Amino acid sequence: MIPGSTTNIDALSAELEATLVRVLRARYESDNRERFGNRLLLPVIALTDSTTHLGRWNSATRTIEISRRLILTHRWLEVTSVLEHEMAHQYVDEFLKIRGETAHGETFRRVCAERGIDARAAGAPITRDGSNGEGETDRVLERIRKLLALAGSPNQHEAEIAMRKAHELMLRHNIESIGARVDRSYEVRHLGDPQKRGTRVESAIAGLLSEFFFVKVIRVPVYMPRLGRPGSVYEIVGTHANVEMASHVHAFLLATAERLWKENRNDTRVRSGRDRLAYQTGVVGGFREKLLLERVDLKKTGLVWIGDRTLDGFYRARHPHITHRRSNVRWSSAHAAGREAGRTVVLHRPVSQGPSAAGPRLLRG
Repeated sequence: MIPGSTTNIDALSAELEATLVRVLRARYESDNRERFGNRLLLPVIALTDSTTHLGRWNSATRTIEISRRLILTHRWLEVTSVLEHEMAHQYVDEFLKIRGETAHGETFRRVCAERGIDARAAGAPITRDGSNGEGETDRVLERIRKLLALAGSPNQHEAEIAMRKAHELMLRHNIESIGARVDRSYEVRHLGDPQKRGTRVESAIAGLLSEFFFVKVIRVPVYMPRLGRPGSVYEIVGTHANVEMASHVHAFLLATAERLWKENRNDTRVRSGRDRLAYQTGVVGGFREKLLLERVDLKKTGLVWIGDRTLDGFYRARHPHITHRRSNVRWSSAHAAGREAGRTVVLHRPVSQGPSAAGPRLLRG
């Protein structure tokens, strides 16, 4: 849900409704071109008040229905995931003309996998059932969380050891699951506030997540229905455990970079508030250097990450035309000060339970 919005299903004005349909149509045309090779014929796209289906492909009327409740109470990622799901149904129905399978049968699942579409994003809320090895994955994630809790120790040496063990466990778990050819299902999550412009600090964190935390990261456009305007966020793709951990690291580093900036404003290398982004980018760079050293040490033990080809394929299917941009960081004295501070950062555990827990909170050592 968009930050600051309510959960009430307000009546849409005719103007806003028309705008939403145009935005959904534009997304349909883009996905049709990028993922379906323009093989789909544009259907009617309609908003409905259905409370039983968040989305539905109606073959008889050639209509893709999207629930107003979905649009107004869910993140845009969930809206577009449902749209993509219904497009896959249309593809199986109209282009492949498959009639002898269930709606979510083998052909449908194959079509989704080949195009980076979440086959589970049906017209109803999804709950994880612990199948496909997810129970074991959750146990590994819980062990990592416990290690990160130790990383919150005021004893720097103890904290460093715990963080290194957590890093090692993540690496080992991913290497073993690839080697064992375990069925790895992937999920997609959006990070960041679409109402704010991205900064080079966030860009640096995104690069770090992609390099060390077994996820793919890309900046994607989204739409904010209640505000009637577009925005952009970071999209991460990976296994459930890796997406969970990457989400925590993203929030942790943003908060830590801000905290260290406030605590070190009296550093002589920081000249003014205009050095804030340079300093905070340095913090992320310093933390990256620390992870690089740990990865080198782990490599000596035989733990070498060679990548996840299945994830690579899923990601390329989801974003078939990816453009890369290089950005240069100005190595100012503030940036150097930030890197120095970043080398001392210890990753703490996320807290996701308790009466006031609306999301990950951060522990300070």
